[in-house]
Amino acid sequence: MIFNPHAYQQHCIDRIIQIKKLGLFLDMGLGKTVTTLTAIKELKYNRFQVRRVLVIAPKKVAEGTWSREAAKWDHTRMLRVSPVLGSQAKRVKALNTPADLYIINRENVVWLVDYYRNAWPFDMVVVDESSSFKSHSAKRFKALASVGGRIERLVELTGTPSPNGLDDLWAQIFLLDGGERLGKRYTHFRERYFQPDKRGADGWCTAMRPSGKRGGYPGADIRYLYQHEG
Repeated sequence: MIFNPHAYQQHCIDRIIQIKKLGLFLDMGLGKTVTTLTAIKELKYNRFQVRRVLVIAPKKVAEGTWSREAAKWDHTRMLRVSPVLGSQAKRVKALNTPADLYIINRENVVWLVDYYRNAWPFDMVVVDESSSFKSHSAKRFKALASVGGRIERLVELTGTPSPNGLDDLWAQIFLLDGGERLGKRYTHFRERYFQPDKRGADGWCTAMRPSGKRGGYPGADIRYLYQHEG
């Protein structure tokens, strides 16, 4: 099937190519997967800027979505996909299989980082459904953050970046910029943007205060990411 991108999809493809680390926050059904695959093919085979790509996804998505989508389109059919799933022996075998994309479920991110230790081989990482990395205390977030300096390109995909509130943004944005915009500590982020006396009974903040920098709110600082990169 021939892929004729809509204008917004072409814009996203161009931005993935231009900006090394960014979040692609699009609603379901708007073609995040084919958009990202198109950019990956361009970066790897036309521009030679990417060597090995890792896709982190929910288990069901990792099992078939990316492989099916790559095979569906004429221009991405050439991409070799290796699902890193199943037992440890199967995962190790998949990692040692020549491929363009390696797909792993998010539950195995900690294992993957530990497996490679100081020999992390993926220069591009795609986090499909980045809101699953919204918890700053989760092991998967800490593991991925620990190799952030070795990842040259990072694309986060989600239609719901803050399902429980703006607190959810910190960890996802930290993976993109190492704390440049929303701070290097989650506690500092909360102190800077949220009023302690407005927190609900569940501990979540329900009101925000200006930071005094840029737009004064998390959303403004995140928009800065797109307006001032590249």
